[in-house]
Amino acid sequence: MRSPRAELWARHRSFVLYQLIGVSGVLLDLVLFLALYNALGVHEQVATALSTSAGITNNFLLNSYLNFRKRDGMLRRFARFYTVGLLGMGLVAVLLLVFHSWLGVDANIVKVASMPVVAVLQFTVNKRWSFG
Repeated sequence: MRSPRAELWARHRSFVLYQLIGVSGVLLDLVLFLALYNALGVHEQVATALSTSAGITNNFLLNSYLNFRKRDGMLRRFARFYTVGLLGMGLVAVLLLVFHSWLGVDANIVKVASMPVVAVLQFTVNKRWSFG
């Protein structure tokens, strides 16, 4: 019989690892954007496209090998994972449009409040669709 702590970890391991891996992708995205834009003078839209793609790719590979441990059909899984990442960005954009632009809520509050919602949604979709 496992301890309550072990049971809790077993039940939520995948979600916790998904979030930790997500943090690594965000950090990679930020560092790469800053380097491309500030140090190399790459246009901000190009820099953000490249850095975001690198973050999503990082998260996909780490989730494939460390979290969900699925290595079959990698190209199909990556296309799905990337699509979910883009949908998450789109959802944040819509939430910013509605709550910030239309309703006047501070953009920082909207961004921070949207993060847990998007994280849970992306985890659920990726677990079932990208790695299911």
